[in-house]
Amino acid sequence: MRHLPRNQKIVKKFQLNSLLCCYITSIMAEEGGDKKETQTSRVVHTYPLIRHSDMGDEMKTETMELCVTACEKFANNNESAAKMVKETMDKKFGASWHVVVGEGMGFEITHEVKNLLYMFFQGTMAIVVWKCS
Repeated sequence: MRHLPRNQKIVKKFQLNSLLCCYITSIMAEEGGDKKETQTSRVVHTYPLIRHSDMGDEMKTETMELCVTACEKFANNNESAAKMVKETMDKKFGASWHVVVGEGMGFEITHEVKNLLYMFFQGTMAIVVWKCS
């Protein structure tokens, strides 16, 4: 494996457990009384939500669209979705792309500068795409 100069590597560590959904708390007053009732509702994002990316705008847009297409095509098979994204990225942008698709995970990676995308899709589905040669 070829090693990059020290300034060309970045190490990122993310935890997904608290990032999956936004919680909104609202306080509603009962009619005719001073008591207050707290109600918590869960907001699930159904659109692609980019959590972190250091890619250029054009590459980021292409990668995001590719990830969405793969996750919709292989809705019940994360491994096939990741394989489709990896093979397409290898063809378009050169070799050594890595892809993880799943829920409830954490990661720590070393990647090349300007080659990382971390996003959510359909609320709880996390996708991490990075290049490391």
